[in-house]
Parts: sequence; structure tokens; C-alpha cells
Amino acid sequence: MNAPAKPRPRAVITAHANADFDALAAIIAASRLYPGAALIFPGSQEKNLRNFYIQSTTYLFNFRAFKDIDPTDVELLVIVDTRQKSRVPHVQALLDKPGIRIHVYDHHPDTEEDVPAEYSLVKSWGSTTTIIIHELMSKGITPSVEEATVLGLGIFEDTGSFAFNSTTPEDFDAAAWLRRHGMDLGVISDLLARDLSSEQIRVLSEMIESAKTHDFHGIEVTIAEVSTEEFISDFAYLVHKFIDMENVRVMFALGRMGDRIHIVARSRASDVNVGFICSFFGGGGHGYAASATVKDKTLSEVRDELLALLYSHINPQITAGSLMTKPPKVIDSDRPMADAAELMTRFGLKSVAVVMPGTMRCVGLLDQRTADKAVGHGLKSVPLAEYMVTDFTTAAPTATLHQVMEIVIGKRQRFLPVVENGMIIGVITRTDLVNLLVEESARIPETLLPDPKRDRNIRSVMRTRLPGSIIALLEQAGLLAKELGYKVYAVGGFVRDILLARPNLDIDLVVEGDGIRFAHALSQARQGRVKEHQKFKTAVVVFPDGQRIDVATARLEYYEYPTALPTVELSSIKMDLYRRDFSINALALNLSPGHFGQLMDFFGSQRDIKEKTIRVLHSLSFVEDPTRILRAVRFEQRFNFRIDGQTLRLIKNAVQLNLFSRLSGARIAHELQLILDEENVLECLSRLQDLKLLAAIHPQLHLDADRTRVLMELRKVHDWYRLLYLEPPVNTWKLYMLGLTMGAERDSLELVCRRLRFSDRELREFLALRDLLGESLARLMTWAETQSSMSDIYFALDPLPVEGVLFLMARSRREIMRKNISQYLTRLRTQELLIDGSDLKIMGLKNGPNFARVLRKVRAAAIDGAAVTRDKQVELAKSLIRGLEPGGSGTAEPQTAKKPRHQ
Repeated sequence: MNAPAKPRPRAVITAHANADFDALAAIIAASRLYPGAALIFPGSQEKNLRNFYIQSTTYLFNFRAFKDIDPTDVELLVIVDTRQKSRVPHVQALLDKPGIRIHVYDHHPDTEEDVPAEYSLVKSWGSTTTIIIHELMSKGITPSVEEATVLGLGIFEDTGSFAFNSTTPEDFDAAAWLRRHGMDLGVISDLLARDLSSEQIRVLSEMIESAKTHDFHGIEVTIAEVSTEEFISDFAYLVHKFIDMENVRVMFALGRMGDRIHIVARSRASDVNVGFICSFFGGGGHGYAASATVKDKTLSEVRDELLALLYSHINPQITAGSLMTKPPKVIDSDRPMADAAELMTRFGLKSVAVVMPGTMRCVGLLDQRTADKAVGHGLKSVPLAEYMVTDFTTAAPTATLHQVMEIVIGKRQRFLPVVENGMIIGVITRTDLVNLLVEESARIPETLLPDPKRDRNIRSVMRTRLPGSIIALLEQAGLLAKELGYKVYAVGGFVRDILLARPNLDIDLVVEGDGIRFAHALSQARQGRVKEHQKFKTAVVVFPDGQRIDVATARLEYYEYPTALPTVELSSIKMDLYRRDFSINALALNLSPGHFGQLMDFFGSQRDIKEKTIRVLHSLSFVEDPTRILRAVRFEQRFNFRIDGQTLRLIKNAVQLNLFSRLSGARIAHELQLILDEENVLECLSRLQDLKLLAAIHPQLHLDADRTRVLMELRKVHDWYRLLYLEPPVNTWKLYMLGLTMGAERDSLELVCRRLRFSDRELREFLALRDLLGESLARLMTWAETQSSMSDIYFALDPLPVEGVLFLMARSRREIMRKNISQYLTRLRTQELLIDGSDLKIMGLKNGPNFARVLRKVRAAAIDGAAVTRDKQVELAKSLIRGLEPGGSGTAEPQTAKKPRHQ
């Protein structure tokens, strides 16, 4: 039975996501102006509104889900109670539709992202419903009793039952008109006058406990915080309750609910426009009432940014020009690294602006740590332009305090050049901001304080993305560490992949304490065993079920010279994370009881994950360990991220310095093997080629058109083979190495293998495989469909391991040959003979080379369909043996079908 056709309306009416009663009422009111329009309810998180909508509205009005209509014929989109594009994502398909006409009705202030409209009716009245009601009044359109009541709900809620200062005479007029048409005040009273549940009372109590009042030049602003794993219904209503109870003039309530931060703001002070403040968080509203929802930020990050916004908003006279230090200390980009280190040491600078030689045009930033480490690595003569940071933000002298704080705090750029007419005229440091705010320490954002903590807790996310057994293991690790007086953290890729919702049970633990002692305690608690590495203060715990966990003592690694193996010193978790390769891997997850699931993010890791960016933690990262470059490419392609501009420049610099030539072949081979095991192997290799990294490993490694084609086909045939669950499993490294070195001369291939430190046995096996491939390929090239048999295919491929067979399948351009090879892999190679050597002995054949010759000819006949039963194979074997007897020709051949059987 065919599904019913979707409705095809010509007009659609909707409102903003997370709708309130005013949005719902405005949709219904607008439906009287646009008869026949489909009403799209955008969803709401307010419990009362949702229940009312479900129980009543769907039965009374023409509401639909957007997915249930066919937008093909929609010509007109009507948006009410908002104009912001970001607040109507549920009808994005209509916004993008060419030629769509848009009408808007709204009572909110203008914003930069307002959708362009053919018709716009915007008035600063108490509710959008009021605006549309006046249109109904002017056109003589009267509502039903049910409509009048719903429309009244919109007005009463948005005006606070006419108690908000935003209420206008027009709101009273609209309510009076609705009352005359049957508006039921009892229903409105029941819906708006709510009894608090025990959970809401708990939340309100937490708001009161957490509330702090900040004085911004005589204007008091109260900020309250709530944190819970569940959604808090009617959060805005609780904020109103708080304001009434505490007589607050300006209020910001921050509610962490699961992985989102909800902001509800109210203001009775003309100097504080909460709509303007909330717009910075992607929300909106009026100067007196606004809200926003923030993803991928912690509660403390939102609070810090809010404080910075408020401080800047209420103190507009503070600008970058009044904060900066001038004249700035600068250094030309062509000066050696030693000069930069000496300059910063002499003047006690932590960073310095780098300018184009002979000018004040700022082209980079260099910090003291990078300069000192570069000198320590023997790079004192290298121009500092090679390692300066080129991806940075500048500020104009007229920039507001908030804009400055957004760069220094939000982007974590501790050193800010102030630029006018393209020339640097001053600098602002993080210390400058601290000094400015030190007299009002309650307002210093935590991100400006030493060793800031990130209080985002992802315990609930962990429970949805990790097996219960792993959660139990991590909790036990935290308890054991506490008993020993230590702290333990899960770190690196395991934490990263929890945030990315990718499966990864490869757990690395870092202990602030004795990691090896902790490993033994964990092993004993779970009947495991421990492998120690005293030199590196690390251990591996292996449990009876095969689960392995790497345990390390929190440590700082330093490198005595470029590409050296690291020397280890004991350190803290923050310094341990700083030694990581990229910011996305510099995350730690606290496993301690009471803090389980708390995310430690000191280096902007969450931001880079959100922005899909691969970024090194310092400029000398690739000098210390060039293999990180290969990991950068691997992560970039695996996660579909991008290597950021500064990191990309450092990669090119490492190639120019020929740092790969100093690396051992074993380290390169290990990283290359990991790349060849990636799902996006071809994309990884193409990226390595683009960055000249393949040639840096060995000049014979390069991608031409033939190798690229074969590598593409190798991925297809490998996926095909894997999906069939055939045995034996493929050695992916060997398979793709065949493609990557295809066409190389034998001597050149040997040089590549020796550069990658193949063992003597590995080298012999790989070269032998290449020789076998040449022989098999020659036999396959002479195969003709009308003149050759399937047994010829079998015997050409039988000497090869599965990697060689798949390589020939990918290399072949003949479809018939690819089909034949697939038959070999799926059927022929596992097809067993129905006779064996014991049968030949019974027939009187003595041991010797003739055994193999007879069985080979019987197998050929079986493959080609001439001897598929045991009787046929026995008869053929006897015939062959007779031909070998004295007096016989010794060359008897079975009558096999030359035409191959394609099945």
C-alpha cells in the first residue's frame, strides 16, 4: 500500500526554536491572516507549554512537523516572534529556497542576522501577539473563544501579566479586545500560576546559594549558577521567582543542563541591555529580557565571558589605546633566534612582536620559551621568522575592553599587538588585564588566573558512550589512586574520542604520584599482570580478559637535540599534557572520587575539536619530534579536520631543514605503518605527497598516476575482501607498500626497505614477493578467455600470499580478469580435492615427484569442470598413472574443458 502524499502548502508559518507562549500564540494569530497556511511548531522545552500544546493545540489548529510537508510548492514563509536566521533552523530548507517570499512579525530589536523580508511589521510592544492582534482588529477578523484564550496566553506571559515595564497601552487594548471575544482568564491563570515541584525548589535553592552580586560602577548585577545532568523545566519561571524573592534589578542565571549552558537574563536597569549581552552567545531578546543556549563551553568559560562582556558594556570608556604599553619592543624577522632570546632576557619580556625588517609592520609573535628552546637545540643562527607565530590577532586602539578580553581570554592570545594604519603602536599582555582588574578581584575571569581549572564534567557523556565495564574500571582506578594518596587521569586520544563520539577503548592513564606502584595496585585488584619500564616511569597492565592499560607517571619530556628520544623528569598533569603532540590530544579526565568525569583543558583542546583544527602546542614541536608531522596528517584525514596555518608552516620548515633524514627508519616505519592502516589511506598519502613528506622519507616514494589508480583500487578490493570475512586476514601494511612502491626497480626498492629498517627476513620476504608478483603477472597477461582455463588462473595465483593476490586484482584493468581473481579468492583456493595421496598409493603410485604432478593435473581438471566428482577424479588419476608406467607415453593429459567456467 502506497504512503499518503504529503501536503503541499503554498504558505508556512513558524516561530523561533524553543518557543514560548507568545511564539505559539503569534503563529495561531497569523494563521487568521494567511488562511490555508501550514503551521509549523518549532518545539519547546517549557514543560507547561509543551503539555498544553500536546493536549490541546494539535487538535484545534492546523499544526504539522516540517518533515511531514512537501516544500515544493511553498511560496511564502511567515516568521513570527523573531527575525534571526539562527533561531529558525527547522525551516532552513525554505530560507535557502530560491525565490521564497518572507513576511515577518516581531517585537525584538534589530540584529545583524535578521532575514531579509518582503514585508516586515516590527514594533517594540510587549508581545508579538499584540502586533498581530492589532492587524486582526483593523481587518475585522474575530477570533473564536479557543483562539482568544491562546492569544491571551501569549500577551500575559510576555508582559508578566502586565507587570513588566515593557508593557505598552497596545498590549492592554489587545487583551481587552480578546476578553470581549471570550478569552478565558481561568485557563490562563491555571497555566501561568504554577506550583513548584520539589525538584524546582531544589534548583531555586541552588540558585540562591550560588548567587553573587557584582558592582559595575554602581550597577549591581547578580549572577547565579545551576548545574545538573537533566533538563530543568520552566527555568525562566524560576528566574522570575528568584528576582521577585530577592528584589534583583539585573539578573543572569546560568544553567548547565547536560552538555549545554542555558542563559536567562532580566534587567530593570536602562544601563544594562541584556538582549545585547545575550546576542554574543548566539541568543537574543530585549534590553530587559533575553536568553541564549551555549554548546561546547564550560560553565566557568561562559561565566568568564559574561563578566568580560558586562565589564566592557558598562565601562565603554576603557579601550585598547588606554590599556596598551607603548612604544613596543620589536625585533626584525630576519634576525637570528639568539638575538630574540637575548632581547627578551635583557628586558624581562615573555613575548616580543616581530616586524618586517626596517618597518613597524607586525608579521609575527615570538615567546621566550620558544626562543630559549631553539637556542638550546642549536638553532641560534636560524632566522626567527622560521618559528614565530604568524596566526595571531591584532586590535585597533579604539577596540573596546570586551574585544581585548575576547582575544586574550577567548582566543588565549596572551600577547596582543595594537595596530594603527598597519603599524604596531603598542602591546597589551595578559598581565596588563590582570593589573586592570586586580582592584575588583571578584571580576577577574578564572581564565586569567594561574593554572585555571576547567570545570566541565562529562560524566553523563561518558556513561552514554562507554561500556559499563570501562566506567567501572575507571572508577576503580580513581578509588585506588585516592587510597595511595595520588591523583589519576585518563588522557590523550581516549578522552578526545569520547568528545568526538568515536569508539576507542585504548586507555592511557597518567598518575600524579608513582605510576608503577599504582599499576601494581590496579593489577592486583583485577588479577592482572604488569610490564614495567623503569627508565620512563611507565607500565602496562594486562588484565585476564586481554584489556591493556598504559600507565605513566606525570612527566615532562625534554629533548637533548632535535629528533632525539625524550629524557624524562617528574612533573604535574598540566606539564604532562604540554608534552603532547597536538592540542586535541592534550586533554585529561579526572578519575578521582568526587571529581570523576571532570575535564582538564589547559590548551584550548575543546575549542580546536569544535573547530576541527590540528594545532601543535609550541613552535619547536616538529623540531623535537618530526614523526609528529606524520601523525598530524593521519589525524587530519581520520577526523576530517584541517592542519592550522601556523602548524602547516612549521611542517614546511621541518621539511626544509631535512629533519626526517635524522630520524631512525624504525620510527618512520612505525608511523607510516599506522597511516597505511587508516581507513582514509589514499587521502593520507596524497596529503603527504602535497607536503613533500613522501620524498622526505625516501625519494623513491612518490605518487604518480599509475600508483594513485592502483592505490584507489587497493582500497576497494581490500574493503571487498574484509566484508566477506575471508581468511587469512590481510596485512594492510604489506598490501599498501606494494602499491606505494609499484614500478620501482629492485635495487631502488631495496634501498627504500633498508631506509625503513626492514629486518633481513622482512627484506627477503618482500623482495621475494615482488619477484613472485612479476612471474604471476606475466602468466596472467598471457591468459585469453577463449584459449585459457580457470586452472591457469589458479596456478598463477596459488604461490602468492593474499596481499599479492589482492594487489594483482587491483592492478588489473581487465574486468574479466578481476572476476576470475575474485573467484579464486572466494572459491577456488579453498576448493579441496576428493582424492589424496593415500588414494594414489592404493593405485600403486610410489612416493616421488609424480605424486605432485598427478594431483596437480587432477586439481586442474576439477577446477575446469572435467572431474568434479570423486569417481571422475579417481578415474583420471588412474589414467594419469597408467601413462607414467613403463611402456606408456608418460605424458597422458586429462581431457579438460578449455573454456573456463565463470560462476
